[in-house]
Amino acid sequence: MGTDAPPGLDSANPDGQAAGAPAIHLHAAGLRYGAATVFEALDLVLPAGRTTCLLGPSGVGKTSLLRLIAGLAHGAEGRATDQTGGALDGRIAYLAQQDLLLPWLSVLGNVLLGPDLRGEPPSPALAARAQDLIAQVGLAGREADRPARLSGGMRQRVALARTLMESRPVVLMDEPFSALDAITRYQLQDLAARLLRGRTVLLVTHDPLEALRLGDSIRIMAGVPARLDHALRPPSPPPRDATDPAILRLQAELLKRLGTAQAAGNTRDSRS
Repeated sequence: MGTDAPPGLDSANPDGQAAGAPAIHLHAAGLRYGAATVFEALDLVLPAGRTTCLLGPSGVGKTSLLRLIAGLAHGAEGRATDQTGGALDGRIAYLAQQDLLLPWLSVLGNVLLGPDLRGEPPSPALAARAQDLIAQVGLAGREADRPARLSGGMRQRVALARTLMESRPVVLMDEPFSALDAITRYQLQDLAARLLRGRTVLLVTHDPLEALRLGDSIRIMAGVPARLDHALRPPSPPPRDATDPAILRLQAELLKRLGTAQAAGNTRDSRS
């Protein structure tokens, strides 16, 4: 979901960043749960109009970092700003791991939830845009269905359409394709790459190949407290061909990095 958006964000410029897409700066961020430090003194820059993918072991703090940037991590230290130090309020669309669909609304109603909550008057243009997104995520003809009639993968596609409906310059996504079958996942990766081109995106995933298909840069978060490694930047623009030998070589490198990072984290855990 998102909050009130600035105008002029219905489409991205295919040759550059979407209007108003900021760089995101996070400085000296920290988060603790009781005596456990998730991360501290953490710095991160998300380049304007680019997609950054975040990998790392389960439980390392990737979702917490996403929520901190979204302004949802209560008790965290530090806040995310744009490149001028300005707040990101009203410029973020956030897609959580859970679909968070409202069970009493139809597919169409859930996709239109943001405009409805903001009190935007219903219009044929708004409904047509929502229906187009529903069709693009492969759910044409299911507009009137309620969530109880949908599979987990279908519900995740509705949540993706709802996020895309928000047209924010900053998009935060937490494993947005995890419940999908392989072919649908591949297709929706292509769709997201096209519709989010030019926006500032942070995408959390456990899939190195997904990160390599979609990310302009890829970071690994690991350790206790968690740290970010240096960015890996694939050589071509997304979405990339998953069978490209260069991408497969990078996948092997990422898997090696992840294995090393997880082993190091496990060693630190056993000493604590």
